[in-house]
Parts: sequence; C-alpha cells; structure tokens
Amino acid sequence: MTRQTVLRADLKERHVNMMAFSACIGFGLFLQSGKVIYIAGPGLAIIAFILAASVMWSVIACLGEMTALFPVQGPLFEFPGRFIDEAVGYATGWISWFAWTVIIAAEVLAIAQLWRFRFDESYLREVGYPDKELGWSTESYSPAVWVFIFLILIGCINLLPVRQYGQLEYIFGVIKIFFISGLIVFNVILSAMQKVHHDNHFWTWNKPYGFSSESLVVHPTHETDPGVVLRGEQGQFLALWTGIAAGLFSFVGFETIAITAAENKDLEKHETIKLATKKLTLRITILYVLCTFAGGLNVPYNDPNLINIQINSVRAGQNSIYVLAAVRNHLRVWPSIFNGFFIFSATTSGINALYNSSRLLHALASIPEAWPLFAQNWRRRLERTTSRGVPLGTVFVSWCFGLIAFLAVKPFPAVVLGRITNNAVVSELISYAAICLSYIQFYHRIKAAAEDPSLENRSAYNRDDKQYPYRTHGQLFRAYYGLLFCILLILFNNWRAFIHPFSTPDFVASYIGIVAFFALIAGYHIRSDGWNPMKWRRHASMQIFRPPPKVVVPGRRRGQLEFPNPKAPMWDEENFKSLIQFVWGWLK
Repeated sequence: MTRQTVLRADLKERHVNMMAFSACIGFGLFLQSGKVIYIAGPGLAIIAFILAASVMWSVIACLGEMTALFPVQGPLFEFPGRFIDEAVGYATGWISWFAWTVIIAAEVLAIAQLWRFRFDESYLREVGYPDKELGWSTESYSPAVWVFIFLILIGCINLLPVRQYGQLEYIFGVIKIFFISGLIVFNVILSAMQKVHHDNHFWTWNKPYGFSSESLVVHPTHETDPGVVLRGEQGQFLALWTGIAAGLFSFVGFETIAITAAENKDLEKHETIKLATKKLTLRITILYVLCTFAGGLNVPYNDPNLINIQINSVRAGQNSIYVLAAVRNHLRVWPSIFNGFFIFSATTSGINALYNSSRLLHALASIPEAWPLFAQNWRRRLERTTSRGVPLGTVFVSWCFGLIAFLAVKPFPAVVLGRITNNAVVSELISYAAICLSYIQFYHRIKAAAEDPSLENRSAYNRDDKQYPYRTHGQLFRAYYGLLFCILLILFNNWRAFIHPFSTPDFVASYIGIVAFFALIAGYHIRSDGWNPMKWRRHASMQIFRPPPKVVVPGRRRGQLEFPNPKAPMWDEENFKSLIQFVWGWLK
C-alpha cells in the first residue's frame, strides 16, 4: 500500500487571503498598540507601526514574487536553500517552524491572560466610571484551565480537511475586518462626542501629554523594579526603536500567503499571490495605523493601566487602549464585548499558527537531507498525510509545543509572554532576512537567465514580460532595505537587556535564536564537509531539492519551469565580503 505524502490543493484565493489576514490579527493589534503608545506616545506610535509595516511590505514582495514564479512547498526555507546555501535553507526552515510553535504558545498564553479581566476600583473611581466594579468572575480560575481548553480547540480545528479549514478561516477573517472597522469608527465617535471635557479632539497629543512620550522607562527584570528613566532625544529615539520591535510582532503572519502555495489550487487560474500580497499589505497597514490613531485620541499615553504595561510584558484586556477608551467614556457592556472579541481573535491566530507550523514541518519532512540519520524514521512518519491531505503527524508535533503556554501558571505570566513574543520576533526576523537575501540572488539569477540564449524558456524569467506572474517596482532596493532593517532589528531588538542590572532571561529570550540559527548552519556543514570551517563549501546549486514543481505562468502552456542556473555565479566570496564590509561600515 502506497503511503500518501502529498497535501491537497483545495484552497481558493479568498481562503488564502483571509488566512494571511487572520494570522496577522491576533492579540498583537489589540494589546500591542496600547503598549507601543505607552512606550513612544501617540504620534511616534503611528510612525513605529508605519516603519514596521515597511519591513512587512519589503519582505512580502520578495517572497510573493519568488513564490508566484516557483510555487513550492516550504518557500520560507526552499528559497534560501536554493539561492544562498542549503545549510542556510535548512536552518531557516527549522527556526521558522520553531517560531510558529512559539507563537501558538504565545497566543494561548495571551488567551489565559485575557480571561483575567478586572479593573482596580481606584482606577474606576479616578475616571468616574458609573459602576464600582468592572471585570469577569473568571479571574479566579487557574490559567491552566484556559490553556488546556483552547489548546484542544486549536488542535481539533487543524484536523479538518484543508477546504473546510480554509472556509472557517475565511469566516474568521471577515468577522475580524468588520470588527476592526467598527472599532475605528467607535473610537472616532467617542473622540467627536467628547463626553469628558477637553479643549479639542487631539487633547492626547497636546500638553501635558504630547506627540511623543516624555521619557522611556526601562524595566529590565520584573514589574516591581523601578527601572531606568531615559529622557530627551535619546529617550525618544530608543522609544521609537522599541515601538518598532514591539509592533513588528503584530505583523508576523503575512508569510502565510506563501506557506499555503502547495495547497492553493487557484495558482493555476489567477494571479493569486499578486492579489493576496497587495490586498494584505494594504489592509494590514491601513487598519493598524487607523486603529492606533483612533485609539490614541481617547486615552493618554500615561494612563495608569498603560503605565502598568512593562516594555517586556503583555497583559490582559484592562490594559488594551480600546477597552480603556470605553471605560474612560463611562460606557457599560462594551469593555466586556471588546475583551471577549480579543479572546476570539487570539484563538483564531493560534489556529493559524498551528496550521503554518504544521505545513512548515511537513515540508521539512519531505527533505531527507534536512534531518539527521537517526531521525529518518520519524521524518517518514511526519511526511504522511491522511486521504484528505491533512498531515496529522506534523499537526500533533507542532501542537505539543503549544504546551509551553502552561507557563501561564508562573508568578509573572505577563513577563513570560513578553519574552516568548520577543523570541518569536527574532526568529521570524532571521527568516525574513534570509528571504530578502534570497531575493537579491533570485533577482540576479533570473536576469541572467532571461538573457541566456541556451535556455529554451528564457522569456519566462523576463521581469519586463507582460506575462511575468508578479513584479513590483524598485523591488531590488526594497530587498536591500528589508535585509538591512531586519539585521538591525535582530541585533538591537532588545537593547534593554543590557541596561543595568543586566537581565539574563531577557537576553537569552531575545538572542538565543541567533545562536541556534548559526549552530544549525554549522551542524549541516560539519555533516557534509567535516569539522574544518576552512573546508566548508557552499551547497547552493540553484536546483530544487525534489523534482521541479509544475508551474503555470499565465498565458503559457502548463509545463516544467526549472530554477535558472547560469554559468557565472552571482554570489561568491567577493560579494559576501563586500556586503559584510558595507553593513559593518554602516553600523560604525
């Protein structure tokens, strides 16, 4: 009996579009936006989200163009493996998979936090709220109860056939779009009504508040630490940088568009990647910026419940700027409705995170070279799928890492969640940097292939051809921009860990991913080339790890489209040294 190892292409363009959108709208938008406003102020928070979106805009265009031309399984690591080095590809695949499993735990841990919804009575009196109490009775429940329930729910939904799963994700995405649009209108109306008297509608942007926060308070250890206060231009710049790093977690998930390529049947009929990429970039950027702007109109950045948000932590619904806007305007019911929707949003993002991690692991399982010899039996088991195309093994293994969410029972679950999100962001940034570098190689390769008369189908690689599936203007510059920005964020994402007293847990959570990435690369080279680093060779033949995928270029006959392999290498030691010198000189 032949074992089934192939995923089923049952997703449509609308499914892919909403799956990527839903992945980007978890607890990040609703909890992180208030965190960024507290860190940077309402004006700088908008700039921070725009800059974070520019990284997404650059990376998704790189990934989208490569995937549109070569829709392969596991594009996040296939492209680095083909255009940089196989070891880099494998390491990127493993670190991306681990990042998504960590995101599962982060979303579930956030859900457990959101159930602990209760305002302090002193705060309610201070803002003049009509009731003495506001909160849920569920705050007394053990967080482990919610972690267990929602992990089971997330796992069960991912066992559905991909067509039914995609339909559910589409419904989730539509609900989120309507809710966020309503949330923006809700906050604009609150600002226009001005129940609490203020001089103008932009009172949170004026003195005694302002466009940016007056100071940045760094808490490197735990919530009882008074921290270090940074003021002036230095404090504002570091606040902006910290806001970018914090906001970037909210955008993680846009690569879902590429991860679904192996299960997307509309790739053969429509410009799915092109449409989904453009739609997602516009939707996410506009909604995040408008939400942050509208929320910042009603809540000052020094609100006591925002001050309680540590830079390295994520808390519950009472620390959301949108819930605070309703409370400060003395509205009943709405705070509970908002907190309930935040739980729904985090749940759906956790569902999507398990989908992405399981598909990445399944793609890795189809490559024997990515696994050590002793794990080949496990690999073959993980490669199997059901008759409906569901990779049960990879779903289960990825789901097990969600058990990290039981850290919610620790004394400082908010700090634990903050460190988990930092770790996931760094791992994803490493993947994004590899994608941008892969695109630079890809760009030069297809340019050379389009001019190579020995290639029969060289016109398929011509970016100026009208039938080229997807291209954007200035994409090479965007790839360099994305690469440099990602490298800087990787290196300096958690500079706060170095503030005295040195925080070892924060440092490890933020930088262990870098060590793991290079350790994996070294491990693969040791296996193939030996222990001497001077003898390590670059293994990037520009060929697919498996037989070339069937690709349809719009307007052309279906056939085999192989990766270009021109005679002259475009990436050699000379170019690598030049890039290192350029980055080092820029940093100096």
